[in-house]
Amino acid sequence: MWISKTEYLTFNTKKEKELVRITDMVDDFVRRCGLYDGLVLVSAMHITAGVIVNDWESGLHQDIMEWLEDVAPVRSDYRHHRTGETNADAHLKNLTVGYQVVIPVTKGELDFGPWQQIFYAEFDGRRPKKVLMKALGTGSEA
Repeated sequence: MWISKTEYLTFNTKKEKELVRITDMVDDFVRRCGLYDGLVLVSAMHITAGVIVNDWESGLHQDIMEWLEDVAPVRSDYRHHRTGETNADAHLKNLTVGYQVVIPVTKGELDFGPWQQIFYAEFDGRRPKKVLMKALGTGSEA
């Protein structure tokens, strides 16, 4: 049986910039869909955020956020700010990490390496945010 299901996560981030682990929410979605073999797309629905797969380790998360700040620092002279916005750095950070990932699903499980986890990467937060999850594949063992 072919499965194509879509669901949305909605949440508020606690900080303006942070990594939020969403692995369990994605795994729960895959299980509720009954996806056995296929793919799950996880996509930030904001151009000032991203989705990444990486290790769940706080020191690494600090390193990632510091590195992104070096690549796209907060500063006042971005041309984007002439529009009245003040989040140009967040747009650039989004371009650096990307806004979506595709995760393989095998035998009903997210098919990860031993340390891989899914994170929502927020760069302009503290307000409602949305993430799309889309499951595609078969729903039972062939």
